Amino acid sequence: MSKPSGRSLLLLALLFALAVMSLTPPHMTVAQTADAQSKVQQLKAAMARNQQRLAQYTWQMEQTIAVNGDVKSSELFQEVMGPNGQPAKVPLTATPSPSGRRFGIRHRMTEDYEAYGKQIAALAQSYAQPSPGRLQQLYAQGNVSVKSGGGPGLVSIVATNFVKSGDSVTFTFNQTQKALLGVNIATYNSAPSDTVTMNVSFARLPDGTSHVASATINGQSKNMVITQTNMNYQKKS
Repeated sequence: MSKPSGRSLLLLALLFALAVMSLTPPHMTVAQTADAQSKVQQLKAAMARNQQRLAQYTWQMEQTIAVNGDVKSSELFQEVMGPNGQPAKVPLTATPSPSGRRFGIRHRMTEDYEAYGKQIAALAQSYAQPSPGRLQQLYAQGNVSVKSGGGPGLVSIVATNFVKSGDSVTFTFNQTQKALLGVNIATYNSAPSDTVTMNVSFARLPDGTSHVASATINGQSKNMVITQTNMNYQKKS
């Protein structure tokens, strides 16, 4: 068998370099890409492990809706992780029936705010328990960046186009504890101009399971703020 010529070896080297470059974001070296991939994999594994742990629990969620700083409703729900990996909730407190006239401008405004509140609450639900597989998919598409989280062992992983085109989800991950600490989301309701932001903080149960401690959802077009607080975690019997 004849030895490959110097020209053939050079061609193979160039092809290999091009293959590596095609897998490497333009702003990162191969080493940086490997490090970022490792961090994304750690977050993905932690999210998958945590979803399994949360499936063993049931808990309560208190939700308060305020418009222009004025509290309009407060409800309590019982929640459990559903088969699709998203929380399923059952009301524990009845929503009061509206009193007074059920027609006219005031009534239509009330209905409009109620509909908007349901829309952004449903939008928040779509981000509530991010799919680990989705994060990996976005990384492969070049829609994930990794940077320092601002403290020892903390990493910020930013994913775009997570649920909607043009949205942004920032995960703050503690590499030492292998735990998610917070999620900040910039998205929108019906159109990009209808901005919705969400700030989610996490806490840990005695067995190490991470859970959403609180979430604040801000629907800016109607000055509506939805605050959700989770509590009373109990293992299923």
